[in-house]
Amino acid sequence: MQHILKKAFIHIFLLTLALASNLQAQQLLGFGADAAKKEIDLEAAFDKQLQANNMKEWMKLMTAYPHQVGSAYGLKNALFLKDKLTSWGFDTKIDTVQVLFPTPKVRVVELTEPTKFKASLMEKPFKEDATSAQTKDVLPPYHAYSANGDVTAELVFVNYGIPDDYEELGRMGIDVKGKIVIAKYGNSWRGIKPKVAYEHGAIGCIIYSDPKEDGYFQGDVYPKGPYKNETGAQRGSVVDLPQAPGDPLTNGFYASAENKRLTVEKAPAMMKIPVLPISYADALPLLKALGGQVAPAAWRGALPITYHIGPGPAKVHLKLEFNFDIVPCYNVIAILKGSEFPDQWIIRGNHHDAWVFGAADPVSGAVAELEEARALGELVKTGWKPKRSIVYCWWDGEEPGLLGSTEWVEKYKTLLNEKAVVYINSDGNGRGYLGMGGSHTLEKFINQVGRDVVDPEKGTSVLDRLRSRTIVSGNPVAKQEARSRSDLRISALGSGSDYTPFIQHLGIASLNLGYGGEDSGGDYHSIFDSYDDYIRFKDGDFAYGVALAKTAGRSVLRFANAEILPFEFGNFSNTVQMYATDVKKQLETARAAAEEHNKLLSEGRFEAVADPKEPKQNITAKPVAPYLNFAPLDNALTRLQESANAFAAATAKNEKLSAEKLDQLNQILYKTERYLINQEGLPKRPWYKHQIYAPGFYTGYGVKTLPMIREAIEQNNWAEAEQGIAKISEVLKNFAGEIDKAAGVVK
Repeated sequence: MQHILKKAFIHIFLLTLALASNLQAQQLLGFGADAAKKEIDLEAAFDKQLQANNMKEWMKLMTAYPHQVGSAYGLKNALFLKDKLTSWGFDTKIDTVQVLFPTPKVRVVELTEPTKFKASLMEKPFKEDATSAQTKDVLPPYHAYSANGDVTAELVFVNYGIPDDYEELGRMGIDVKGKIVIAKYGNSWRGIKPKVAYEHGAIGCIIYSDPKEDGYFQGDVYPKGPYKNETGAQRGSVVDLPQAPGDPLTNGFYASAENKRLTVEKAPAMMKIPVLPISYADALPLLKALGGQVAPAAWRGALPITYHIGPGPAKVHLKLEFNFDIVPCYNVIAILKGSEFPDQWIIRGNHHDAWVFGAADPVSGAVAELEEARALGELVKTGWKPKRSIVYCWWDGEEPGLLGSTEWVEKYKTLLNEKAVVYINSDGNGRGYLGMGGSHTLEKFINQVGRDVVDPEKGTSVLDRLRSRTIVSGNPVAKQEARSRSDLRISALGSGSDYTPFIQHLGIASLNLGYGGEDSGGDYHSIFDSYDDYIRFKDGDFAYGVALAKTAGRSVLRFANAEILPFEFGNFSNTVQMYATDVKKQLETARAAAEEHNKLLSEGRFEAVADPKEPKQNITAKPVAPYLNFAPLDNALTRLQESANAFAAATAKNEKLSAEKLDQLNQILYKTERYLINQEGLPKRPWYKHQIYAPGFYTGYGVKTLPMIREAIEQNNWAEAEQGIAKISEVLKNFAGEIDKAAGVVK
């Protein structure tokens, strides 16, 4: 009897949990109870349409040949996308712009002293990879937007080639002026490395992939395993992305045959010195020939050598020449017109161009987006129509510098300012955990989406699985928050994908979504980012392609159908408060460290511990940070919190609004992000106008939050930090004012 009662109790308990879970699932931000039920039913119908085999078939087709921007197969893929979308009921067109896309015609790297060696600069094909032996239209390893150059000089190893590394070189008394530097990939976006090298007087830059980062140190190399083999090399752009994305000859206006362009020589975003990527097989003889001081322990990689810094005796000849061509860039734009609010646009995008075959980057995301669109087309056949217009986009030219998306945003800036509600981005996709970044006004929304998507490996929600990983392996603060905070924090957006022009130039609230973490490898931007590699080592059954389609598809559907657009301001307020606390701590830490450093210097402590048999360190005094006035920012944050609380209280009453009031409210809500824009932009880079998120001036992809304050502190520019406090405080007050307007409509 006890056994029967126990089983009955467990059954009731599980049923109660299921009911509670079902009730929770009905609670959707922006939907009343009845509308939420209809939405959940619609999403269930959407899920049933998704087919992994479609993605697999489309990936094989789209990755059969190289399809970089301007290529014949790039156009073929664009036409394939257009034809599919048109057949599914979308109003589809290819929106073409003309952009600068350099390709290499001369590439030479050779060691001239103390021994002779000429780098092969080629990737070795394998029988296990069907496309790797192709040569037609394959771009060899190179860096787009490098300068032409023919230079010979001593070589210097600069670790990752970021500002901190040059500070360390300065302490060692090593100057790179007039030298060629060699840097490892990693710790920053690739374009930062030649930029910083040029600022320090270097005349050339070589970047290689050390096996410690993504080669044999990590695991078996391709084709046995997924990691970079000795001939693999990472292509990529070195345009000055932190200054502005898009065509570097047309920054700030869209590229077309009619618009006057800058010359290559006068374009500020063009790299000023020659720069080239090489494999670790080609890097080994160069590094082995270096003498001078032994590199610090943290600088050493996994090659079988003692890492020296130089300069010399290694001397290198680097010669590069490029074709600076203007090529067509094919953006595929597909629209489902909204039945009630056709002038409110829910925009979804992923790029379709690649450096070579691009299975993981970007086709894995592009085919998931395509399957989303097909499933929406099936819903339309049943008589369903979205309330708001849905705009599906496949961008061209993302790889060289977000060309297609940036030119499209600049071309249609006026329309987008008025009509764009949200932009939802993806890029490459793989197996593992949900990655979610974006505007923190969307944090609660995307947490709800993640709650309602099932992880294909574990059967729990993708949000719960992500929460578990954070609890297991996050930092102490993240672990504590993952246990106690109802919403997981989403990351802030820097750059490196097509959300950049939407959020950071126009102030359109944006999300970036994708899965990964169990699909590591060394294929990035190489010929080995292929269909065969993806099927073997990434998401071969496309289970996470389906998961991405469900995640992004739900995001699109909920925004398209919501009664009240699902923006929420409490999480945003909390996040910006956290950023403010962090920059204050950053300032205090910098001040304390400088004071301690200067004290040790004045007391002769550095000299006392220096090894007299080692080269003398060049240690100088550090500037000490003053006390900045954060009161305007504190006041703006208090106002923001009060406004967020008032809006939450007003919407919690669930009062029925008239159609006129609803429209008025939604118009305010989707334009709130615009008020985080300052039209003057950031110092030295006015294209970036968002005052809360920006790519770092010396990180490239990596985000800097409250960028004008944070970067000024990092650069000891105290006057600029004060100006940043004033500007950010002003946009936050204006933003809070819009929240107050929204609350007023609800009341």
